[in-house]
Amino acid sequence: MASSLASTVRAEPYGRVVVRAALWLAFLAPFFYLSYGFANWLSSRRDDVGSIVFAWEHSIPFLAWTIVPYWSINLFYGLSLLLNDSRQGVDRLAGRYLTAQIVAVACFILFPLTLTFVRPATSGLPGFLFAVLGGFDKPFNQAPSLHIALLVIIWDHWRHRLGGLLLPLWHGWCFLIGASVLTTWQHHFIDIPTGALLGFFALWLFPRAGELPFSGARLTSDTKARRLALFYALGAVLALGGAALGAFFFATALILLWPALALAIVAFGYAGAGAKVFQKTAEGHVSLASRVLLWPYRLGAGVNAAIWTRKLPPFVAVSDGVFLGRFPTASEASGFGTVIDLAAELEKPAAADCRWISFPMIDLLPPPVTMLEQAASALESARRGGTVLVCCALGFQRSAGVVAEWLVATGRAGTPKLAREMLMATGRPVHLAEAAEQAAS
Repeated sequence: MASSLASTVRAEPYGRVVVRAALWLAFLAPFFYLSYGFANWLSSRRDDVGSIVFAWEHSIPFLAWTIVPYWSINLFYGLSLLLNDSRQGVDRLAGRYLTAQIVAVACFILFPLTLTFVRPATSGLPGFLFAVLGGFDKPFNQAPSLHIALLVIIWDHWRHRLGGLLLPLWHGWCFLIGASVLTTWQHHFIDIPTGALLGFFALWLFPRAGELPFSGARLTSDTKARRLALFYALGAVLALGGAALGAFFFATALILLWPALALAIVAFGYAGAGAKVFQKTAEGHVSLASRVLLWPYRLGAGVNAAIWTRKLPPFVAVSDGVFLGRFPTASEASGFGTVIDLAAELEKPAAADCRWISFPMIDLLPPPVTMLEQAASALESARRGGTVLVCCALGFQRSAGVVAEWLVATGRAGTPKLAREMLMATGRPVHLAEAAEQAAS
């Protein structure tokens, strides 16, 4: 009751929210038509505009009535801005819209594609809507589909606000909107995954809650972090180059855009943005956008962990009910009272049935001393309630550093050197040079 009252007190007057939304709409609407139209005009003056069409697309039927769900996204575009709880919510949604618009239009100008299907004549309401669409739209603004990017953004906005029967109805209507880009012969298939990737990027860049990935970011002075950032950036460039060159031979090469974006985000994290690029909460969950965009990286991280730890036990006992190990499966985690998770890049298994505490730390870099101390304190508190597993991806460095800090802080080891020896005695390889140095300071 008290928390509900406090929430009501903190709520912003809706009038202020509407004014902020109206101001954004007054800017976004003309910006959309001007930039979108400009990209179409530029492409119409070129004679080298190609297309990417799969043979099976010629079997997609033309369904005139699907122009209705296609057009409905315009209604939801404005409503989504107007129906918000705060001005920050309006600003972040507008930021997603603007990101999708700017990136899509840049792609339309740099890499224009054209639609090859010719729609049959239609009449009635569908005919009217197609006529209005043709008044400002030309067949050049294709990949990434701005329609799909906006759909991802708007779908995510409403799925957090609808419940009961309305939620599956919303999912169903969004499916119709997404399918309509094909059944109205407005887009080719390649525009859909590229548009979806752009939509999730906009969601990641302006998350619904928490810090913005770029807030407070500054270039790191840490030599190792810079080297790792360069390594991941090079990987992103190679994947992007592979996508660009491969597309001349196989359109499916464009799937490399996905790992290219994932590696670029990780490089951004090492360059100075830090662990917040993974958008992991204290409960071990990650945002949907992070889950989608960083899936290629997380797949690689999981394979790497499996290779390095395949001949090792998943965890080892250290002292007084505290265990050290790699990132657990759901069944392994459920065998402990608490899991203290330090891997910023990995998400809590959905079926894990235990208390889960996350202190997201970026791999291969020493964590902030304050976070190391907080994690060690949380470990001591959790230990009093049952067994505790302290884990990271491999269980070699981040988790070992926290356990070493805990051993020293609680007097179980008199010095960092003794803490290291205790951990080495468990038979698990640990790398504590940086962590031990911090603990001793």
